[in-house]
Amino acid sequence: MKKPDQEPRIENVYRLDGRVPIAKAIPFGLQHVLAMFVANIAPLIIIASVAVYNGEPFTAIGTARLLQNCMLIAGIGTLLQLYPIWKIGSGLPVVMGVSFTFLAACMATASQDYGIMIGAIIVGGIFEGILGLTAKYWRRFISPILSACVVVSIGLSILNVGVSSFGSSSAYPLGSWQNLLVATITLVSALVFHTTLKGVAKQLYVLLGMIVGYVVSIFFGMVDFSAMGDTVSELGIVAIPQLCAFKPQFQLGAILSFCLVFIVSAVETIGDTTACCTGGVGRDITAEEVSGSLCVDGFASALSGGVFGCSPITSFSQNVGLISMTHVVNRFTIMFGALAMILGGLFPPIGAFFTTLPDCVLGGCTVIMFGSIMMSGVRMMHDAGMTPRNTLIAATSICLGVGVTQVDGFFNNLPAFIGDVFAGNMVAGVFVVGLIMDLLLPRDPKCYDSM
Repeated sequence: MKKPDQEPRIENVYRLDGRVPIAKAIPFGLQHVLAMFVANIAPLIIIASVAVYNGEPFTAIGTARLLQNCMLIAGIGTLLQLYPIWKIGSGLPVVMGVSFTFLAACMATASQDYGIMIGAIIVGGIFEGILGLTAKYWRRFISPILSACVVVSIGLSILNVGVSSFGSSSAYPLGSWQNLLVATITLVSALVFHTTLKGVAKQLYVLLGMIVGYVVSIFFGMVDFSAMGDTVSELGIVAIPQLCAFKPQFQLGAILSFCLVFIVSAVETIGDTTACCTGGVGRDITAEEVSGSLCVDGFASALSGGVFGCSPITSFSQNVGLISMTHVVNRFTIMFGALAMILGGLFPPIGAFFTTLPDCVLGGCTVIMFGSIMMSGVRMMHDAGMTPRNTLIAATSICLGVGVTQVDGFFNNLPAFIGDVFAGNMVAGVFVVGLIMDLLLPRDPKCYDSM
C-alpha cells in the first residue's frame, strides 16, 4: 500500500517532487514540448540548408533524419536534468533543446564540412562539461546582479523571435492581417483561459490557447498536412535513429571558436537555471544544481554532436518563461514532455504533426512567456538590491551588451572572432561587460555617496 505522500495528487504540479495523476501530468508536459518544438528544430533546418559533408550538400531525407535525432537528444538531455546521473543533472525542471546560440558558428563550420562542426562540438561540449564539474571554484565570480543582468538579456534577446513568430506563417507574408489575427486570437484565448479558469486547470492556458489558435489556423489554410505524409513516406511510421553518421574532424580554429561560444552558453544556462529556481521553485539555486546543469549542457552537447550528429543543446528560455508563468515545476510532470520528445524522434509522424503548428499560433503564446523571462531578471535585480554599484553594473552592461547588437558593422574593424561572439549575441556582451565591472568596481559604498 502506498504511503499518503506518495499518492498521485494534482496539487503536486506546483512541487518539485511527488507524483501527479498521469492523465493530468501529460497535458502539462505537452505544454513544454509545444513551447519549444519549433525553436528546437529551427536551428538544424537552417544549418542543414548550408551544410556539406564530404563535398555533398544535405538531402531532404538527411535533414529529416537530423530533425528526428534532435528530438531524441532534447528528450534525453531533459531527462538528465530532471533525474541526474552522478553529478550530471540539476534535478530542476530544466528543459533542453538545440541552441540558437551556436547558429553562427555552426553555419560557418558546416558550410566547410559538417565533420568540422561535429569535431568542434565534441571538444567544446567536453570543455563546458568540465566547467560544470569545477563550477564550485569559479561560481563565486557570478554575482547575483550579474546573473540578473544575464537573465534580462536572455529575455531581451528572444523578444524579436516571439514577435517575428507572432506575424509569421508559411501561408501568408510576414505581418499579414491573417497572421496577426490568428496570433491575436491565440493570445486572447490564452489570456481568457488564464483569467477565467480555476485551480490547476488555469495553468494549462498556454496549451489551451494553442489549441484554439491551431483550429482557427486550419480555416485560414495555414496548416500543411502534406508535410506529414512526406515524412511518413520517407522515414516510415517507426524509424530507428541514424547514429554516429558523421566522422568528426578536429580543426583548432573551429574548436577555439566553439569553446568561446560554449562559455557564453554556460552563462545562459546559469541564468536560465537560476531563473527557473527562483521564479518557479521559489528559492535560491545551489552550487550543486548549477554544476549539474552545466554538466548536462556540456556533456549532452558532446553526445548530441558525436552520436546524434546534431548541433549543441542547452537549457531553453521558452520553458523558463512557461515555468515562471504557471509555476508548474513538478519533475514527474515535465518528464512526460521529455518522453514526448523522445517519441517524436522514434515515431516521425508525431514530430511531423508538431511541425504543422503555424508560427503565428506559437507566437501568440510565446510573447507572454518571453516577456516573463525578462521580468524574472528584473525581479532578480530587485532581490540583489539596486545599490548605486549594482545600478552602474546593470546599466552599463545591458546598454553595451544589447546596444552593440543593434549597430550593423560595429565590429568590422576588429578581429573576426570578436564579432562572431558578440555581434549577434547580446547575452555574451552583457556577461563580459558585467563581469569586468563586477570585478573592478570598488565595493566600498562610500565611493558612491554622491550618486
